[in-house]
Amino acid sequence: MLLIEHDMGLVMDISDRIAVLDFGEKIAAGLPRELQHNPRVIEAYPGAPHAS
Repeated sequence: MLLIEHDMGLVMDISDRIAVLDFGEKIAAGLPRELQHNPRVIEAYPGAPHAS
């Protein structure tokens, strides 16, 4: 099943594996617990501060 969602709590709760896209580019993939602390995923999350 493919789910496109920005509610990360929901995504983490219901997913066995996750692929993270940023403007159509896959930047990470793996288990939810692996991606929670991934710096690229955190930066791509809407509303997160972006590096200069």
